Amino acid sequence: MDANPAPKLIGFILTPGYALMSLASAVEPLRAASHLAGRTLYRSSFYSVEGGFMPSTAGGGFNTAPLSTLERWENGAKLDLVFVVAGGNPMLYESPALMRSLRLLGHKHVRLGGISGGAAILARGGLLSGRRFTVHWAHIGPLAEFDPELLIERALYVIDRDRYTCAGGVAALDMMCALIAQEHGSTLARDVSDWFIHPRVRKADELQQGGAARTPDMPHPMLRAALDLMSSHLADPLSNGQVAGLVGGSERQLQRLFTIHFGMSMMAFYRDLRLAKADELLQQSTLSILEIAVLTGFASTAHLSRCFAARYGMPPGRRRKAKQPREA
Repeated sequence: MDANPAPKLIGFILTPGYALMSLASAVEPLRAASHLAGRTLYRSSFYSVEGGFMPSTAGGGFNTAPLSTLERWENGAKLDLVFVVAGGNPMLYESPALMRSLRLLGHKHVRLGGISGGAAILARGGLLSGRRFTVHWAHIGPLAEFDPELLIERALYVIDRDRYTCAGGVAALDMMCALIAQEHGSTLARDVSDWFIHPRVRKADELQQGGAARTPDMPHPMLRAALDLMSSHLADPLSNGQVAGLVGGSERQLQRLFTIHFGMSMMAFYRDLRLAKADELLQQSTLSILEIAVLTGFASTAHLSRCFAARYGMPPGRRRKAKQPREA
């Protein structure tokens, strides 16, 4: 990890009807991370289609630059990550200018994200194809009807390679803490969470509406941090050394904790986590085996099939057939 990396430039595109709480929950952790680190880690900028003051539903808002400025980048600074922030009914929101800018950003390999209804706008524009993502629960049904092949999850937030999505509200705080953890370590992420009197950073796969986490609480803080990192890096797995470095421990120490508490190595645990996601996708989607391999970080269909058969006793194709309901 670079000892003194350049600040990351994070852009927020505001659309009519966005919620101030959702935006603040995303922006404030970035500011706090810089404050607690004693140096600028992130810089935020704000955009809208036309530019100017963009009010939230609460009345307060931000002065924004027009989206056209994103299309005039020259050699030099560019945004590292851009979020679309949306509320109201994003299924009805139409803006060719916004879609043009988002596609341009995608072509420039800028990471994209959606906050609250922002993911619905990205999905309707085809920018979440082949990516797992989440959106505010109020938009899940209409979005699934719009395209049944979308990989929507009822999670607080989902990080799938270059796409970052969250359900909005305080889930944005959890997602940003996950972002800070993967870039600057889990210790700083915990400090940011504590700064906002948010004593427990929630896991990505906790449900949006009063549900408990699908994964058990870990008995050691380093294990909790490691699992959070693994869960947000399924398609692009981290090495053991990277996980250990980001949670603030040694690889040997972390390996020992996994052996004591789970009876397996860190690599085996991580592989089982990815295989469980592959099994879920086999049962709940019509994705090809190759697409599932890519989404779960396996180098090829052959690699996935080998590991899957060792874990579940049958190859992915047979597992999918076995789960399909038989005709009467």
